[in-house]
Amino acid sequence: MQRRFKDYMVISLKGIAMGAADAVPGVSGGTIALISGIYEELITTIGSVNLSLLKILRKEGFKAFWSQLNGNFLLALLTGIGVSFVVFMRIANYLLDQHPILIWSFFFGLIIASIWFVGKQIEKWNIITIITAIIGAVAAYYVSTLPSLGANDNPYFLFIAGAIAICAMILPGISGSFILVILGAYKTLSDALHDFDIKKIAIFMIGAIIGLLSFSKLLKWLFKHYFNTTLALLTGFIVGSLNKVWPWKKTISVLNDRTGNVEEFIKISDVGTLSIYQQQTNDFETYKTVIEESILPGSYSGNSQIWQAIALMVFGFLLIFILEKVGAKKQ
Repeated sequence: MQRRFKDYMVISLKGIAMGAADAVPGVSGGTIALISGIYEELITTIGSVNLSLLKILRKEGFKAFWSQLNGNFLLALLTGIGVSFVVFMRIANYLLDQHPILIWSFFFGLIIASIWFVGKQIEKWNIITIITAIIGAVAAYYVSTLPSLGANDNPYFLFIAGAIAICAMILPGISGSFILVILGAYKTLSDALHDFDIKKIAIFMIGAIIGLLSFSKLLKWLFKHYFNTTLALLTGFIVGSLNKVWPWKKTISVLNDRTGNVEEFIKISDVGTLSIYQQQTNDFETYKTVIEESILPGSYSGNSQIWQAIALMVFGFLLIFILEKVGAKKQ
């Protein structure tokens, strides 16, 4: 595929959007890849990485190897993802602490539009695709309700976490960052990126690469042989993920980082939601959410910011149409 420099710049921008999404626990970079028109090329490219590439490198040289690898595409995309993920993870932590309703509202609107976009690509709906979509939605919803584990500071645990999370990161609707939260590895990785702990970052990246190369081959095969069914499953995943990104939450239980104990939040505070308590006390480290449930804005004990939330939902919804228009060009 012949591309010009500006085409690769656009791919890098899409990578930046993917990295920003993956930095937020609850949003999938795979969703951004799908709606921006590069998902199948990404899966096909990664799934084609094998030992035969080394033979091409040895016999035909680096240029042939790079071309077979689709190296320019990968380099442009991964550069955008890497830069965005490192930078935006810090921004995301601040926004989730200080403005949780607003950032979740934006992503809720984005995901609502993504359901329409992905679903319309299914060429034919039938009983199989409908059942598959329902299974995907139930599975993603179940994942969104799982309690989070306590932070695991073992750097080698990041290898396993990286391999598992990367599979979720390339699946639309399932958040890799949220999987890291469930596994208890999100804070360890976030701290490693903040402190530039090269050892921990490298261990995570090795695990992610191994997981990515393995899982992408399965996705490549599924798209080739079961295109409609696979898209129906991905649509279901996105529908099920809406529970996680719903802006208004009630905290049921939390993990006390100082003691390692899981405690009922009602015994700590009567404000109803951990984020409100954290903002009141300016303490964002002691307690981490273990179990929470979605509630209506009227039941939210703090400022529901309903109009600002609706505005950001609409903005997120409309942004998908912009990404779709960009993704439709020169694909």
